Amino acid sequence: MKKILFLIIYIFLININNSQSLIGAWERNHVSENGTDLKSVVIFSDGFQAISTYESKTGKFIYSNGGTWKLEGNNMTEIVEFDTKNSERVGSEIKFQINLNNNSLSIIGSEMEFKKIDDGSPGNLSGAWLMSGRVRNGQKQLRDTNRPRKTMKILSGTRFQWIAYNTETQKFMGTGGGTYTTKNGNYNENIEFFSRDNSKSGLKLKFDYEIIDNQWNHKGFSSKGDPLHEIWISR
Repeated sequence: MKKILFLIIYIFLININNSQSLIGAWERNHVSENGTDLKSVVIFSDGFQAISTYESKTGKFIYSNGGTWKLEGNNMTEIVEFDTKNSERVGSEIKFQINLNNNSLSIIGSEMEFKKIDDGSPGNLSGAWLMSGRVRNGQKQLRDTNRPRKTMKILSGTRFQWIAYNTETQKFMGTGGGTYTTKNGNYNENIEFFSRDNSKSGLKLKFDYEIIDNQWNHKGFSSKGDPLHEIWISR
């Protein structure tokens, strides 16, 4: 009887933990001071997060920040790796409290509330990835992913965001994101924002992808139409 009771409690606790996991994508629709409709999307992978804000209708990029995260109870600790509005925050530790209730995430002491979009599925590339190299003319050219200059791509089950930044100089180089799908070796992106060129919003890109030796091989054409073969490794 005790074993059965223990098993029931154990399953119950697992279900609570799963239902309140931060992993996945969260969305907040709000309005700017001048009345413009905005969308904020935050993606949580295992240990890393990124948030972006852009105009809902035009895709005009507004803001992004991200880095590492740790949650203890309702206490969130983040170490900032990039911040498009305040580069001096890079490297700093930010602490605040959250309220996580089923499909709702709110920041205690603010009006910020997000609704859950997905839990890390169904896409096959959920997680945080670092650009580790390219293939040019059949030759693999690798880079040191431990250097401060990074290109990170973070994905939930339906959302993606890439960010280029330098944790040493605190410089931000660019970002973009939107929705994605993976099916039968095809990786398709629907760009919703692009910090370097707002006109890229709405662009749809198709790629081939393959995981080889735990490396994501990403092949196709860039938003400029240039051929590419990138290699990404999981953080």
